[in-house]
Amino acid sequence: MLIDAHHHLWKYTTKEYGWIDGSMSVIQKDFLSAELEQVAAASGVDGFVTVQARQTIEETEDLLHIASGQSLIHGVVGWVPLAAPDVDEALDRFEGNPLLKGIRHVVQGEPDVRFIMGDDFNRGVSKLAARGLVYDVLIFAKQLPATIEFADRHPNLSLVLDHIAKPTINPDEFDETWATHLRDLAKRDHVTCKFSGVVTEIRAAEWSIETIRPYWDVALEAFGADRLMFGSDWPVCLLKTDHKRWLETVQTLASELSTDQRAAIFAGNAVRAYGLS
Repeated sequence: MLIDAHHHLWKYTTKEYGWIDGSMSVIQKDFLSAELEQVAAASGVDGFVTVQARQTIEETEDLLHIASGQSLIHGVVGWVPLAAPDVDEALDRFEGNPLLKGIRHVVQGEPDVRFIMGDDFNRGVSKLAARGLVYDVLIFAKQLPATIEFADRHPNLSLVLDHIAKPTINPDEFDETWATHLRDLAKRDHVTCKFSGVVTEIRAAEWSIETIRPYWDVALEAFGADRLMFGSDWPVCLLKTDHKRWLETVQTLASELSTDQRAAIFAGNAVRAYGLS
């Protein structure tokens, strides 16, 4: 079985996806159920976890609606206003929907590097575990120190770190600060990590598996094969690579692991972390 634990769907408009600028023309279009089926067929994916890309309740509802009619989607990570006083009401809207597996906020886009430690935000996050929801952590590497504090504040909440915390990948200089902080975060057993969104952090026009390998080695060492999962970040990955090339890259990196370890990274860990059926 192959589970892609991180991808997006959208009906593109410039108003709703303002973060997609003119340099990203390859993704300035719709990516919906039909396109997902094409990717699944080309790469041999059995199931996906669909993750929010804009911060609206309406998008969460739309993704859940698509998922209800698309057997390839095994779970959705949506968005609710976690820092709002009425966060309970927002969460109540999705109570009992088995496809909603987690919640995410675009913390990487917040100007305050310590936003993730805000009191109102954490009050909302504290309500997720009782509802059986995971929290996906989307940050840049510079936000890792605050995220370590955040993980300690929520020891009973399953956290999933997206995109290995987005290190700055310069082929000529390894991000040692990121590596130090990632290893520290990984000491918290309730944190799982997605090896996804890595290729778009490369600060060079071209890349090879050797550009990626040092970051794979650190993530694997830190989290082990039992807390690392594959994700594509499709269609955002199209800025640097197609889905199949990224999948084959990670498969090659994992090729020296045991059969059971590879099964965990490419399916089992996502099933466990998100409670997929």
